[in-house]
Amino acid sequence: MVRYFLLAYISKGTYMYMYDGATVVRHHFFCETCGKAFPIRSQLDAHFRVHTGEKPFVCETCGKAFSWPGALSRHEVVHTGKKTFVCETCGKAFSRNDSLSKHKRVHTGEKPIACQTCGEAFASESHLHAHERFHSEEKPFVCEVCLRAFSEQGSLNRHKAVHKKTFVCETCDKTFCRQGSLSIHLIVHTGEKPFACETCGKAFSGRGDLTKHERVHTGEKPFGCETCGKAFSVQHRLNEHARIHTGEKPFACETCGKAFTARPRLIEHARIHTGEKPFVCETCGKAFSQRNHLKAHVRVHTGEKPFVCETCGKSFSERISLNRHERLHTGEKPFVCETCGKAFSQRSTLSMHQRIHSDEKPFVCETCGKAFSVQRSLNRHGCPLTRT
Repeated sequence: MVRYFLLAYISKGTYMYMYDGATVVRHHFFCETCGKAFPIRSQLDAHFRVHTGEKPFVCETCGKAFSWPGALSRHEVVHTGKKTFVCETCGKAFSRNDSLSKHKRVHTGEKPIACQTCGEAFASESHLHAHERFHSEEKPFVCEVCLRAFSEQGSLNRHKAVHKKTFVCETCDKTFCRQGSLSIHLIVHTGEKPFACETCGKAFSGRGDLTKHERVHTGEKPFGCETCGKAFSVQHRLNEHARIHTGEKPFACETCGKAFTARPRLIEHARIHTGEKPFVCETCGKAFSQRNHLKAHVRVHTGEKPFVCETCGKSFSERISLNRHERLHTGEKPFVCETCGKAFSQRSTLSMHQRIHSDEKPFVCETCGKAFSVQRSLNRHGCPLTRT
């Protein structure tokens, strides 16, 4: 590669360089579109393809085109299957050195690429580009069938499957993209669960479900986030997690517009509007809108308290109750009154306190009409009219 070392500025567009041990004077070549300067004409010509979109260098194997010959050379390694660059930490191999360099950031936690809008840092440029679309609301990936637009290629790829459903279940009319998916679905109607876990005996209708379940016992988490290194046992959990870094929230509520990173979160939220409570307690019949709320409620009947305080040993049926309790030991008071600055360990205590400033008194004596800001004041209230 030809290397020029800048020695001095002479005049606009003209500079003195050290080249191959000799001093030379060169004119810079400026891009008329963006103003970027280059010391060599060929570099300017290559750069100009950024604006024209021209990609004259084509891979003979797959037909993919590139703007620069170097990019084509790096791509061609994909077809050879060679992976000569190996991570010394985990042993994972890559076909390109720059891919290995990016991967190493998973272990080091390095995030050298920052968003100029909000300052959030990323380990790779691809994650930054996806994140930047959150600010610009750009959605460059468009479905050719229905013209719906997406900010990520992966979201578009998943959406395309909607238009390819050709295999129909004769029992419920549900459609599928692949024959194999239909075959797995049919087991839902038969109730058959041929795939059993050798560790605990739990049975599943699909082999894939069994594979995912087995990771509960092995602790295996093969899907790692390239940005922060956090690992997951299933791919879709990683996909949901990745949107925390990009800011993407592709699942929007049609009623109020609130957006979510995962479809299950949207489904849970939608029940606020519909009032649906599909999860019913078999003991007392009380219904809930979310499965985890039902699980917490069931512990009322079983007496189970799996969340234990490491400081004093007190146990709780819900994690949120443990979190509130632990603040007694730490002294943490994260809920601050915006009016006077007084801090509280619980949100409910802050809400009661704020009524001092608003003069709100929602608890009213039904006998005499006297109002109170907190329930306990109403309970202590000895109404004089009840004595007469």
